Amino acid sequence: MDAALIETFEPHEEIELDLLLEAIWRHYHYDFRGYSRGSLHRRLVRAMQRFGCASLSELQHRILREPAAFAELMGFLTIQVSEMFRDPGYFRVLRENVIPHLKTFPSIKIWIAGCANGEEFYSLAILLREEGLEDRAIYYCTDISPAALKRAQAGVYDLDRVAQFTENHQQSGARTSLSEYYTAAYGSAVFDKSLRRRAVFAEHNLASDEVFSEVHLVSSRNVLIYFDRPLQDRALGLFADSLVRGGFLGLGTKETLRLSRYSPAFGDFDDHMKIYRRNTLPLREITHAP
Repeated sequence: MDAALIETFEPHEEIELDLLLEAIWRHYHYDFRGYSRGSLHRRLVRAMQRFGCASLSELQHRILREPAAFAELMGFLTIQVSEMFRDPGYFRVLRENVIPHLKTFPSIKIWIAGCANGEEFYSLAILLREEGLEDRAIYYCTDISPAALKRAQAGVYDLDRVAQFTENHQQSGARTSLSEYYTAAYGSAVFDKSLRRRAVFAEHNLASDEVFSEVHLVSSRNVLIYFDRPLQDRALGLFADSLVRGGFLGLGTKETLRLSRYSPAFGDFDDHMKIYRRNTLPLREITHAP
């Protein structure tokens, strides 16, 4: 099956897809039912090629009977591609315009929702260390994938990626050299474990789990683009509910909350970099609106 030649599933395959996602939810308690069909299509076509399955029904049969196969399938279904200081302009705005507001809080809680392999977390941890806020910060690094969380907690990346990380870091307005934060060995860059001393890594599913803490910044970039509209709304509702009034939400460059029912809970802070600020409107006034 050539993924480049297939745009959508056939009608009978859509039924198989519904059954596969329901089976995953009921058997493994991971909910992908609200994910974008286009994104799922591309990922599952690759998974079928990897497992040598001719149909989604065959793939379902395997993953229900082989937990190891499901663990591998999670690598196809979850978003794990990022880089440190991705979109440097975003981090420059955080550094120059958001940090001054965060400095007014005695403690700072940051939720990296969909932290994948940890690049976003280390970027934020380095930034807050450079800005003198490390000892006030607590990071909640969450993802649906246990394997991704383990990689994030390890903080080990291929050394050939570090040149791009370094360039991004400098463009973000860096006050130090990125080389101060990692050790190179055997083709890998191992990031300083002290960056993780104030971080909590935990599984959290934006499709089914609830708010777990009050936070001052939510950074969840390039996650919503993989969700359908109802699931996007659910995630944005969680972010709005978790943020203190005056807290900040950072989304990806291709994401927006303008069409969400929760958009009234936010004001634009930097629309170009998709950074929004939680206003004083109680969430119940939004959820009870006609």
